[in-house]
Amino acid sequence: MKNYVEFNEWNIIENGFHLGKNKIYESFMSLGNGYMGMRGNFEEDFSGDTLLGTYVAGVYYPDKTRVGWWKNGYPEYFAKVLNAINFRGIKISIDGEILDLAKAKKVKDFKRILNMKDGYLERNFIIVSKNDHETKVSVKRFLSIDTKEIGAISYSITPLNYDGKIEFTPYLDGNVTNEDSNYDEIFWDKVSEKVAPLYGEVTMVTKKTAYTVTCAMTYSTLIDGEEINVVPETVIKDKYVANTFNVSIKQNSTVTLNKYIALTNNRYLELSELSSKANKLVLNAKNIGFEKLLKTNSDKWHKQWEESDIVIEGDISAQQAIRFNIFHLYQTYTGEDSRLNIGPKGFTGEKYGGSTYWDTEAYCVPFYLSTAPEEISKQLLIYRYNQLDKAKENSAKLGTKGALYPMVTMTGEECHNEWEITFEELHRNSAIAYAIFNYVRYTGDEKHLISYGFPVLTEISRFWASRVNYNTFKDKYMILGVTGPNEYENNVNNNWHTNRMASWTLEYTLEVNKLLGEKYPTEYAELVSSLGLKEEELSKWQDIITKMYYPRIEELDIFAQQDGYMDKEQILVSELNTSNLPLNQKWSWDRILRSGFIKQADTLQGIFFLSHLYDKEFKKKHFDFYEPRTVHESSLSPCVHCILASEIGYETKAYEMYLRTARLDLDNYNNDSDDGLHITSMAGTWMSVVYGFGGLKVMDNMIEFNPFIPKSWNKYAFKTLYRGHLLNITVSKENVSIELQAGDNLTLSVYGTQYTVKQSKPLTLATKKATV
Repeated sequence: MKNYVEFNEWNIIENGFHLGKNKIYESFMSLGNGYMGMRGNFEEDFSGDTLLGTYVAGVYYPDKTRVGWWKNGYPEYFAKVLNAINFRGIKISIDGEILDLAKAKKVKDFKRILNMKDGYLERNFIIVSKNDHETKVSVKRFLSIDTKEIGAISYSITPLNYDGKIEFTPYLDGNVTNEDSNYDEIFWDKVSEKVAPLYGEVTMVTKKTAYTVTCAMTYSTLIDGEEINVVPETVIKDKYVANTFNVSIKQNSTVTLNKYIALTNNRYLELSELSSKANKLVLNAKNIGFEKLLKTNSDKWHKQWEESDIVIEGDISAQQAIRFNIFHLYQTYTGEDSRLNIGPKGFTGEKYGGSTYWDTEAYCVPFYLSTAPEEISKQLLIYRYNQLDKAKENSAKLGTKGALYPMVTMTGEECHNEWEITFEELHRNSAIAYAIFNYVRYTGDEKHLISYGFPVLTEISRFWASRVNYNTFKDKYMILGVTGPNEYENNVNNNWHTNRMASWTLEYTLEVNKLLGEKYPTEYAELVSSLGLKEEELSKWQDIITKMYYPRIEELDIFAQQDGYMDKEQILVSELNTSNLPLNQKWSWDRILRSGFIKQADTLQGIFFLSHLYDKEFKKKHFDFYEPRTVHESSLSPCVHCILASEIGYETKAYEMYLRTARLDLDNYNNDSDDGLHITSMAGTWMSVVYGFGGLKVMDNMIEFNPFIPKSWNKYAFKTLYRGHLLNITVSKENVSIELQAGDNLTLSVYGTQYTVKQSKPLTLATKKATV
């Protein structure tokens, strides 16, 4: 596997200018603050291959679904996260020659560095012009996690072997498009442009959805650190404003443009406030200055790392990768707005529309449960509760009862336009039920079930009860015509994962029904009345649980992925020539569907979810059969295999799967890092360390650890929040140390034995030795 970046504990470093791979590095170098984000594009002109991307959280466009054969139930639109106003732009001319790295005579000493510890992007290079003038360029930029509307760029130019004239044109440009738009549609209309010396402002509004965004800019200019006055020409065009000015500069002196931007939108402010607020914010940022803003931002990042860092000693590749994943997760979602969720690409690209998938419940909720106050993960569940009525509408469109949560959404309405996903990938419903279970199990917050959880569980259970088919000949309930998590199988019958998670959802809903009736009778009576829940309905759910059909491979004593899976040719991935991989880029879809190869954890995904119900031998038998058939061409796959491999003692395989999930994007495993990073699966990378190597579980209201250490590591450490306690777990080859850093005394389990930990008295035990 190619190393695109050099190994470094805190930085992602592109050494040398890679013109043909620029889009990959743009993805790596993306910045965000939960409110807005941008890819690692250049500020100056660039005529090479690039995917320009500036995104505003929650701002989308309902792009009309275009299909040749319309089917009842099809969503009306596919939601697209929109490329918004380009606020990074600074056109540079050096002695009359436009700075464009794709056209330069020579680029020397190029480095692009994502500094994860301090939260900024840096770029340095020397450009050689046609007349052999050498110019050093140094750029820093960040998006503030202190003041979410603010971003800043410091752009420095130093003539190395000449005296020259530099022309700067800082600008705002609303003439933006989406790479994935149908027929090159334009999604934004102009509202206004304003320009004055040292100031510019552009306001745009989305078509159909009427999201209005205002971006303001100002700047200061310095020579060798001393601010100078400039007299710019102002430029105003359609959706575009700029200032242009010239600076004469001596050899080895440095001219710096500090550009400040403020972005406001009507999701948080009244339309009448957008311009004045942006103006006030950007002028205040300029008064504070670039270095002080950067220092405040870096201090905030340091605090974040103190709370959520995973430290790995002895394996710099693994260390870099886990920090890369954590960094991008916190850039994407902060939990401050219950209307927002976690798009699979975050602020790093357009693919998947930036909408909500089941990834959030399956992968991201566990990360935020352990690394942030419980209100943050709770917000993700409230997001789904608030969309319950829409989920009921989605179900009605398919002719079923209850609630079918969408596979892809911005507002709760289904907006995915592939029938095998939209109509058939129904397991997303159970992932939402599982997230409620997981949240309550971890936090102990049973009141959430009363306020939010039980209505969602009830309506999801009603969907499953209406979606099953009763087979009178076998006296079994079946679920027909589905696509399981393994998307290399479409329109199958009795996918084990789907059937088992549907049955489990009914089981859990009945458990909650009993719990609320016994412990919270008054609130329960009100819920039953409002939901119209009848005893006969509960009896029907129990009958489905009892009689649910699960396909089996009898000779191996394991469950089959779905009916007919063993009818396929059973070739292992190890028997494939690597030239066939990735299958989705080398094979026809017909060939993939006829093969036995598995895109991602399917049966094993269900076993991971329900790990508390199955023993080690059960997990081992299923892992031994399914993992060798899995090509891991979904970003969501390796982490599940890492966790299960850790649990059954396959520690070498667990480490292999960890590196694959952790460095999936950095090493471009699936040849798709150019269109953005896999943000939601990054939470799975965190789980690989904490749930896999650390063996974290919650069973019977007790947190458990069963840690081991990979052979190539000397030590690793992580922190986890649990019910008001902050635990720091350190694992070396010799010892496991658990330190209680906040909270009252806590009883926990390590290697199956209970201990009570107290503040300032770490628990130290011998580390379990590696096995396989």
